[in-house]
Amino acid sequence: MFKLRRFLRGYKVQLIVGPLCKLFEAVLELFVPLVMASIIDNGILKNDSSYVLWMGGALVLLGIVGLSSALVCQYMASYTSQGAGTQIRSALFRHIGTLSHKELDELTTPALITRMTSDINFVQANIAMTMRLLLRAPFLIIGALMMSFFIDAQIAVIFLGATAAIGIILFFVMRGSLPFYKKIQSGLDRISLLSRENLEGNRVIRAFSKQKAQTDNLEKEADGLSKLTIRVSRLSSLLNPATYVITYIAVILILWFGSGKVDSGVLLSGDIVALTSYMTQILLAMIVLANLVVLLSKGEAGASRINAVFAVEPSVREINTTPVNVAEDAPAVEFRDVSFSYGGGDDELQDISFTIDKNSTTGIIGATGSGKSTLLSLITRYYDVTSGEVKVDGVNVKEYPFAQLRGKIAEVPQKSVLFSGTIRENLRWQKPNATDDEIWKALRIAQADSFVESLDKYVSRGGRNFSGGQRQRLCIARALVGNPGLVILDDSFSALDFATEKKLRNELKNIDAAKIIVTQRCSTIMDADKILVLEDGRLTGEGTHGQLYENNETYREICLTQLKGAQ
Repeated sequence: MFKLRRFLRGYKVQLIVGPLCKLFEAVLELFVPLVMASIIDNGILKNDSSYVLWMGGALVLLGIVGLSSALVCQYMASYTSQGAGTQIRSALFRHIGTLSHKELDELTTPALITRMTSDINFVQANIAMTMRLLLRAPFLIIGALMMSFFIDAQIAVIFLGATAAIGIILFFVMRGSLPFYKKIQSGLDRISLLSRENLEGNRVIRAFSKQKAQTDNLEKEADGLSKLTIRVSRLSSLLNPATYVITYIAVILILWFGSGKVDSGVLLSGDIVALTSYMTQILLAMIVLANLVVLLSKGEAGASRINAVFAVEPSVREINTTPVNVAEDAPAVEFRDVSFSYGGGDDELQDISFTIDKNSTTGIIGATGSGKSTLLSLITRYYDVTSGEVKVDGVNVKEYPFAQLRGKIAEVPQKSVLFSGTIRENLRWQKPNATDDEIWKALRIAQADSFVESLDKYVSRGGRNFSGGQRQRLCIARALVGNPGLVILDDSFSALDFATEKKLRNELKNIDAAKIIVTQRCSTIMDADKILVLEDGRLTGEGTHGQLYENNETYREICLTQLKGAQ
């Protein structure tokens, strides 16, 4: 939690005023037993009704002032915790946005979602309860002990013994339960992962009739989490019975020894009532303190997980924030002796060198796992090369600000991703101020104007209200709206029929931009200006379709296999 204190800097007034109000309420609460004792000794025993009414009014006044003070603290705590939580959530989201694909793969999406939701909720509750109770509970305990000594030092020894015994119980219960909270949060990560997989892969699960197997997996994880939670709950459930037993034993001892002192005239009846009230205050304060420790533990577990994400540094950093000058006569893309590894193994790409001219069409083909998508991710700088150099318009991609580099490039990924909103909102991602005419032009090129009746048509989450081919065409149109200098199509025709694909490719030829088309179909790139053939992370061929068909065995085998399959 201490590392997250930077998010509280804008709430200094609330952090001071709130706890002080709660402390003031605790001070007033300590006076209540003394007023009650005075009512009994000076009002009831002396049959002075006016005194009882007057002091009763004082009790009501103490209650009203204390309630007002508590409400002010409650407002300050809520304002601070919700504000700080919002800042933490925003900062965490921004930080996640700076991480490269490598870090996101390692952290996993379900774990990040848990940190953005439940972990931050724990931190918010931690801040609020700390402001409300961290000063109040210890002050009540110490204040009640001091007041008991003020009334009678001998009987106050009972208070010390009871407080020490309750403290020992709290220590052992908390020490036994705290280690489990991080395990519980990790269990929530796992359940979140399984839930996400089952929801996204629902059709596959039904197709293979694996509903029962997947349900059993989730129930197994949920059962493990349930047992862990029950184990902690059982340990924590010992807290209240044990503390109440000690407290009531202390109350009995107070009444036992106090009655003798009342008989001898050392104490008054009201003093015994006050001592009993102070013992009850200590009990309640100790229970509150115990619950606060539990909450602090959960908050600390959540904060440590949040800080673990903040501590992750992106492996791909923006070295320069000033736009760079590009060479007009340079190739659109150039690879020089590029090798790349995800880490922990052999290079996924080895000694790759090639150039892509402006306004040309380049096809990339190869078997699954040959490194095609990995190669593209180096152009957009989702990853940094292990060795070698990647240039866009004659400038090393490492020298570009991210916004300038990715503003030049329009990418259509393998998985078609659309966002909830209208078609117009989705297609303005590359160019926020794009006109409707520009959008319709992109839709016509992408062959999407045939099914788009209105730009105001709603797109559901993930584009579920469109077919796979329609989603691909909308994603292609989105890439074309901004008139980019380089268009990357990563297997973006896979869901299109051959007739639609041919029309789209013919339209793409007229675009004033370099085009890179990654595909599994040799027919898609037969008319490309250049074709790159990848095999096991190496560039094994470069040339036109005719040249490669004659001279490159890998490319020829791909073509022959697909031609045979078509017969």
